[in-house]
Amino acid sequence: MPSGQQARAQAAAITPGEPSSRQERSSSSVPVDRVMALFGGHRLSPAQRRIAQYMIDHLTEAAFLSITDLAERVGVSQPSVTRFATSLGYSGFPALREALQPIALSAVAGTPETREEIRRNELQAAIDAEIENLEQLRRVLADPERILDVGRELATSVPLTVLGLRISVSLAEYFAYAARRIHPDVRLVTRGGSVAYDALLQSREAGGTWVLAFAMPRHAHETLSAMRAARRAGLRIALITDLTLGPLVEEADVSLTAGTGSRLVFDSYAAPGVLSASVLQAMADANPERTQLRLEGYEQAAEQHNFFLED
Repeated sequence: MPSGQQARAQAAAITPGEPSSRQERSSSSVPVDRVMALFGGHRLSPAQRRIAQYMIDHLTEAAFLSITDLAERVGVSQPSVTRFATSLGYSGFPALREALQPIALSAVAGTPETREEIRRNELQAAIDAEIENLEQLRRVLADPERILDVGRELATSVPLTVLGLRISVSLAEYFAYAARRIHPDVRLVTRGGSVAYDALLQSREAGGTWVLAFAMPRHAHETLSAMRAARRAGLRIALITDLTLGPLVEEADVSLTAGTGSRLVFDSYAAPGVLSASVLQAMADANPERTQLRLEGYEQAAEQHNFFLED
């Protein structure tokens, strides 16, 4: 029997024509993914997490309930439901419900992807899913203040530790490579266990105050262990992930969420990549004089040593 990833590879084969059975199966998860994306980038209280989980589990029902009925079914107060909606950026529960209803209806009637799948191949469907992830990130970043706050905090942490294990190594390496152009001391941790703990402890002893962690699926236990080690060492944690709930998010001081593309054999990270670049921009904006000096220094070094091809 093929492994999960083998089955995924077979189902994602690049073949035109009739939709694959995997496409039909995965289309049913799209509305739930869209609902989870609405909760992204928000730190929720325990009561709010219960409301969110109920909406994810009972999407087609919850999108049409009154605030009284929803509060009763979840077992929370009506003010808790209102605070939940406002914490997501909505004016109140009716506005959140209005946003949920088209998603719920698509779950019942079939998404546009299902109806149009015969005209597209798997690569196009994967790109469409990434466009949806980027659209959701765009909505989250409509108010950039949260990203700017994170950028200011990370910019003042010297050294700044960047943590990424297993599949998240690539995003962490990209971020650390770019951050070193605008920050005087960036330390990259890509190995777990005692190696990670030693690096985190040394960073704190050197004066660091923050660690930026990346956690993409499948989420490794090592990442949670490293985050807990960072907290024990006295570091605060900013997390970039695709999750809105769970122990990784609960362990972080602040979490920034962006959906990952999961329609192909390996996940794709268009939205997390843009989110990472946005945090880098916020760090640059937090100390523009330092940023300018450091970037000019790198440009001069590049010209002196002929690092790049002529334009």
